[in-house]
Amino acid sequence: MSESSQFPVPLPAPCPPRLPFWRNPWFWVVLAVLGLAFWQWFETRSRLADTQQELARRLAESEQTVKESATLVGKAMEQTAELQRKYGALEARLGEFQGQADALRGLYQEAAISRDDALLAEAEQGINIAVQQLQLSGNVQAAILALQAADERLARLERPQFLPLRRTLARDLERLRATPFVDVPGMNLRLENVIVGVDKLPLAMELLPRSKAPAADGAPQEPASWWAKLLQEGWQELKGLVRIQRFDRQEPVLLSVDQSLILRENIKLRLLNARLALLSRDQWTFRNELKVAHGWLEQYFNTEEKSVQAALAALKQLSATDIAVEFPSLNDSLSALQTLKAGREKR
Repeated sequence: MSESSQFPVPLPAPCPPRLPFWRNPWFWVVLAVLGLAFWQWFETRSRLADTQQELARRLAESEQTVKESATLVGKAMEQTAELQRKYGALEARLGEFQGQADALRGLYQEAAISRDDALLAEAEQGINIAVQQLQLSGNVQAAILALQAADERLARLERPQFLPLRRTLARDLERLRATPFVDVPGMNLRLENVIVGVDKLPLAMELLPRSKAPAADGAPQEPASWWAKLLQEGWQELKGLVRIQRFDRQEPVLLSVDQSLILRENIKLRLLNARLALLSRDQWTFRNELKVAHGWLEQYFNTEEKSVQAALAALKQLSATDIAVEFPSLNDSLSALQTLKAGREKR
């Protein structure tokens, strides 16, 4: 006998009875998974629909925005084109204005240059007038006024290039103010008065003896007694015997009419020479001519008359005045002016 026959073969265990599917836990798990999946699908679909609606709304809004933007862009392009057209017109006008501004600037520069030249010409004229016043008449006050006027003209524009000339003018003005004052016009006027009055001065030979004045004008004289008449006649005879004469001065020179005219003309000629010497600052000639005229007046004219005394006093006072005053030259101002004009011409 075989071994298999010796041992009995075990029989399979009987299968337990199958449970219904609804009692199977996997069923519920699968069902829960499917339910969850369905819920998620439904939720996702709902959200997708909302999203589509939102996208559709936003697309509509975007399309509206795009249309509005396109409209705005069109308007902006139109405005840009209009602005470009206006800008071109403005550029053209600006070019015209620029040309006009350049022309006006050139005219202004020319006017400024011509104005500066005019001021320099006026200043040069003032300096030349001051030089002439000093050289011809020695009138320091007139020279000071001329230089002050020239400096005032230069000060109107306050140009820096005028400062060197103005400093030189200020130095010349200080030198002129420090110069001793000689009243040449006043002295010239006094000489003129003496010259004019020479023809009216009385000569010494024209002096007549004084007559005895009556006791009273229009008063009746008392009848003279015989002894008064006798005394008067004796006094007259005595006066004829005695003669009183002064020897401290010369007798008046008797001159004819022609000689008196020549004398007066010679005195006026001497005074005219003194006048010319005054204007030319010739001290020696001035005093010498006045001395000669003064001597002739004392010798030939009646020095007891007030007019002669006044003429003699005037000549004496004029002769004592020092007219030989050295005036400062204005060469520095003239040189500064020429330097300034030369610098302007080089530009």
